[in-house]
Amino acid sequence: MSILEEISENLQRGRAKAVQELVRQALEQGVDAQTILEKGLMAGMEIIGEKFKNNQVFVPEVLVAARAMNMGTTVLKPILVEEGAKSIGRACIGTVQGDLHDIGKNLVRMMLESRGIEVIDLGTDVAPETFIATARDRDCQLICCSALLTTTMGSMAEVVKQAEEAGIRDKVRIMVGGAPVTQAFCDQIGADVYTSDAASAADAAVALLREIKAAENG
Repeated sequence: MSILEEISENLQRGRAKAVQELVRQALEQGVDAQTILEKGLMAGMEIIGEKFKNNQVFVPEVLVAARAMNMGTTVLKPILVEEGAKSIGRACIGTVQGDLHDIGKNLVRMMLESRGIEVIDLGTDVAPETFIATARDRDCQLICCSALLTTTMGSMAEVVKQAEEAGIRDKVRIMVGGAPVTQAFCDQIGADVYTSDAASAADAAVALLREIKAAENG
């Protein structure tokens, strides 16, 4: 088994210290940081994402795998920054105004980060204008809104409306998710994408960023 496969295997099992040690060993062996990130850490997290989607693993396993991923990326970050590693895009994410639930939002953030997306986490109880200001000021291509309460879903419609009013709707894709949210609701408020779980959200985000890049290069 190659050291990259070992990193992936240990990450899937949530062995954070082993992952950190293996990342260091891989660097010592001359494997470049970007390869370790993509073929070791991100590859392992992608497998976890697929298993989560298929109900083969559950939230606790995803959280320990994400912790292992974070331990590995801590070692790589200084090198990646030095090498000027580029993220594939930028997203701001938050739980909408009036809602304090964050487990789903945190899972999506981890999945997005594991796919090479830079994420600005706005936390919980986020006002629509905060999503808009962050997307505009930090040049985010994606706004990701989470809600766990039916009473707070209306705030998502307000995010879409304010994005239109701010004149950024053509530049920003809006993703929505959370237990009470449905595809019908997403269509009704004019958001771009609804997904039912964190792994699907990451897949959709990558696809949207590719679309945006292709349109820019048009």
